Formats: sequence, C-alpha cells, structure tokens
Amino acid sequence: MHNFIFSVPTTVYFGKGQLTSLSKAMHPLGTKVLVVTSRGSTIRNGILAKVKCALSDFQLTELSGVDPNPRVTTVRKGVELCREKGIEVILAVGGGSVIDCAKAIAAGVYYDGDPWNMVLNSAKGSITKALPVCTVLTLAATGSEMDGAAVISNVDTNEKFTMLSPLLIPKVSIMDPEFTYSVPAPQTAAGSADILSHIMEVYFGDENTYMTDRISEALMKTVIRFAPVAMTRPDDYEARANLMWASSWAINGLTAAGKAHDWSCHYIEHELSAFYDITHGVGLAIITPQWMRYILNEKTLDKFSAFARNVWGIDGSLPKYEQAKRGIEELENFFRLLKLPNKLSSLGIDDRHFAEMAEHANKTTGIGSASYVPLSSKSIENILKMCL
Repeated sequence: MHNFIFSVPTTVYFGKGQLTSLSKAMHPLGTKVLVVTSRGSTIRNGILAKVKCALSDFQLTELSGVDPNPRVTTVRKGVELCREKGIEVILAVGGGSVIDCAKAIAAGVYYDGDPWNMVLNSAKGSITKALPVCTVLTLAATGSEMDGAAVISNVDTNEKFTMLSPLLIPKVSIMDPEFTYSVPAPQTAAGSADILSHIMEVYFGDENTYMTDRISEALMKTVIRFAPVAMTRPDDYEARANLMWASSWAINGLTAAGKAHDWSCHYIEHELSAFYDITHGVGLAIITPQWMRYILNEKTLDKFSAFARNVWGIDGSLPKYEQAKRGIEELENFFRLLKLPNKLSSLGIDDRHFAEMAEHANKTTGIGSASYVPLSSKSIENILKMCL
C-alpha cells in the first residue's frame, strides 16, 4: 500500500428534510450567493423554489442552463456574474454537471486569464484560490458533491478535461434522497453506471490494498442491488439513499487511498462525449466491458477473478479465466438490465474520429504510461472499435 493523505472536509447533511440546515451552514461562508442550476429540472420538481425559500435572507443571483457536459462558455458567464455581483459563495443545485460548473466558476473568479486555460493547467497549479462551493444534490452519479474534481468541455475544440484541486471540494453538501425521486429511469441508469465506473477505475489496480478493495466490492454490490429498484420504484427511499451515499464514497478518495490508479475508461469516454456530447454514464457502460476484455491477461487475471467471485458470486471452483470472463459478462448483463446501450453504433457513432480521439487521449492523459495496463494510441483505437 502506497503512502497517502486522506482529507474530505465536506460537511454532509444527509437525509429527509436536511435542506433546513442549509441557511445556518452557509452563513459563515457569505450571504451573496450565485445559485447554479441546469435547464429546468429543479424548477419543474420544485427543488429550486425550496432552496430559495430556505435562503430567503441571502442575496441570490441565478445562473441557469448548465449542460449535461458542462461547457466552458457557461463557466465564463458565471465568472463574469461573480465579479459583477461581488459573489461570496456558490451554491450548485443539481447533479454532477452543475456542481462541476460551479467549481470551475469558483476557481475562475480568481484566475487571471481565460477559464479554459485554467482547466487545461490545473495540474500545473493554475488554481490558487476559489470561492467556497456548496451543493444541494439532485442526482446520484458523479460524486462531485464530495470531491475536488470538475470536468469541463470545450465544444469549439472537441475537448473535455478534468481539473483537480482540494480548493474545489465543497464545503457543505445537502443530500436528501427524496430530491432524486423525480430522476427518470434512463438518468438513474446512467448515473449508476457512472458510480460503478468510479469504483472500478481504482479497484482494477494495485493488489496490495485488501481493505479498500473489500470496501469497493461492497459499494459495487450496493449499486447492483439498488439501481434496478430505483428505476422501477423511483420513490423507494432506501434505494435512492443507498445510491446517493454510494456515489459519494465511490470517488471521495477512500477507495483510492494507497493505490495507483489510471482512470483509463474515463479518459477514453471523455473523448467520446467531447466529440459526440453523449451522456457520460452511457459511454462508460459501453466502454468498460470492452476495456476489461482487452486488458484481461496473466497480470490482471487475479483481480478479475476476484471481481467475478466477490461481486457477482461466480463459482470459485471454475478456472480463473472462466471466472473472469463470466464476471465481465455479468457486468455487461447488468448494464443491459438497466436498459443502457451496449454499442456505439446504436448511438449513431462510427469510427471516423477514433484515430484522432485515441491519439488525443494518449497524448493528454498519461494512459500510455498507466501503472496497471498501459494503452497505446492503437490500443485505445482498438477498444473503441470493439465498442461498435
């Protein structure tokens, strides 16, 4: 197990009616608030109205219209509003895309230059200060309510990048599972695939992390148990609560502690959604099983057979390769159960940009020198072709 520092300073208010805690929690951070939302779901389900009521003693400025793959153009608008209105704290009301946009705005306020350059250079220290970010979560998926990452897209350049900084970790997150009752079944499915992917991206790595691997397996089994329930009974509180809490712990650093991790599937999917603007979880559900098949070898066999046995209950007396293959098939069958697409061709995507996408992913993400299974540009292109 490698050395690590683990700190999650987010104060979480979890459960029914926790919105009543928002005003008291936010007051020490500031009273001039930029409220960031998507294109209308929080208006239709009444959550935004409840938030405004809870913050009746605050000065609120609204920024709506955040896209599912949040765009730097919206970040620029948010930065301008913050500077114009003297914003002191940013409140994201929505899912991961809204929270990611809010984080980028929070850092962009203090960045001397275009926010896109800040996104591209976060690994080089471009983020030195940020407004405090708070969240009211309405979708269990990305875990952005409890981590320091944000993913931003630039449609002008067909690029999608992750920015990272501990300064982006939300200060306060309101997590009421009832706020996810209105999430449609397709979004619930895509969000569940995203949660699983976050866990698997770090699970398939170093072998010498017994404790965190067992936690990862428990989180995966939680998603597998409750995602179908939430899709068929959207107001099942226990299902929504378990998915919501699993989404946070999937990517807040706990399961990655002490491990080298590569995030290969995410980097490949970012290329897909940068070019085609597809739902992130849908792309991951298509890519992940094929990535697994591509990297299954003597080096990775033990981890894949453990995945098969401990997550899917595959018979441990079978040969290890048979266990591993069945585990991958079970994952693919689960995504089918959630009615997620399993082929890029079903989304109208062909191979015309694959070489370009593979080269860009390899050049900009470090997949080529990954610690678990390095992927050349040709390997990435082959995986994409397997997804057709």
